[in-house]
Amino acid sequence: MELSRSSRRPTGGRLLSRRLALQVGASGFLPGLTLPGLLHMQAHAATGGAPKAKSCIFLFLQGGPSTIDMWDLKPDAPAEIRGPYKSIRTSVPGTLVGEHCFRTAKIADKFTMLRNHSHNDNGHITGSHYVLTGVRAAFADGANTRVPVNDLYPSIGSVISRELGPRAGVPPYINMPHPLAAGGPGFYGAEHAPFVIESDPIQPDFEVKDLRPDERLGEPRTARRHKLLRSLESGPTPSGRAGTMATYYQKAHDLMTSPSARKAFDLRAEPEKTRLAYGPTSLGQCALLSRRLVEAGCRFVGVDHGSWDTHFSCFPSLEKDLIPHADMAFSALVTDLYERGLLDSTLVVMMGEMGRTPRINDKAGRDHWSQTQTVLFAGGGIQPGRVIGATDKTGSAPTADPVSVADILRTIFHLMGVDSSKTYLTPVGRPVPIVNGGKVIQGLL
Repeated sequence: MELSRSSRRPTGGRLLSRRLALQVGASGFLPGLTLPGLLHMQAHAATGGAPKAKSCIFLFLQGGPSTIDMWDLKPDAPAEIRGPYKSIRTSVPGTLVGEHCFRTAKIADKFTMLRNHSHNDNGHITGSHYVLTGVRAAFADGANTRVPVNDLYPSIGSVISRELGPRAGVPPYINMPHPLAAGGPGFYGAEHAPFVIESDPIQPDFEVKDLRPDERLGEPRTARRHKLLRSLESGPTPSGRAGTMATYYQKAHDLMTSPSARKAFDLRAEPEKTRLAYGPTSLGQCALLSRRLVEAGCRFVGVDHGSWDTHFSCFPSLEKDLIPHADMAFSALVTDLYERGLLDSTLVVMMGEMGRTPRINDKAGRDHWSQTQTVLFAGGGIQPGRVIGATDKTGSAPTADPVSVADILRTIFHLMGVDSSKTYLTPVGRPVPIVNGGKVIQGLL
């Protein structure tokens, strides 16, 4: 591993080089200073101290967005690679995006595109597991199916829930409009499972289910029931299924009795103009509700938006049904956060589990291609208005320095002040690091 000579860290009035720090740490003069710990300290110093991101909104374009048609066009490539879309200018001189991302193009000075994300898992289920947990999925053959055997590992949202905890009576980790694939708590347990809004905010009658107490019971009767439940669970902490259900009961009670939570979930309080700016789509309204939730104190909101698996007829389905949804949702969310003074404290990430093939297939679609994908980052302490990395002339591979799944996870955790070098033990005593390998993406900071 090559370490930059330019990085220095002040200590005791002197400058401590990385090489000297490693030597001192290895000698035991600084107890507990390991290479991961040192790199964490250096990345912490590079951002100017305390983390800026208090919350993260993770827009997951499930199925694999065709970023070669959105953020990394190849106008000089043959027609079967470049596709029908043209490049357009953005608010950042010299930076181009696809013509159907024209709203996002106007705010390019407020986000950064990372074009060299790459991994080698081309499966939807396994790729999602890898991106959200940092661990490659393993499967065992069951009766006429393949059964996942490592749901043991916590997702990014559960890590943030465990490390940062709740704020202001709002769940620290929320999924919508249904559970993220591989978005569970793993061996962290039910306490760090997501609160799932299994209702789509685009529906006219949208309401978070069971958030209001049963009016037929009345407040005194509800309080007596909760007191009875607590008395039944007194004594040793329940384990197994009983312990899990006790956790869910408590979380449900906390939500039902939290005025701030009920207010945050009330999307009808938003002006119609704002709702229209986000777009009359599932992704748009989920993004708007995400803004309300982080404003109220939620730490991590995962939004799952499907239908990006465009194996056939992706022209014109991309420009009609998919790209406009993402373009409106992302641009409105970033703009709204900026205007409310929340962008510095809110990290926004938009990506899928993979990209799409450079070459258009014989069904006018693009197939799975995890070797290249563009990831969008905004807010939360990143340096905006940049393009990080590049792909070759056909978009088949990064030209240099591919960014891994571990790199992205470690960077998100770093921006939120989570020490990703920490290790926890599974129920059988196996040590599992928050992130295995990877490094903070310095170009984002």
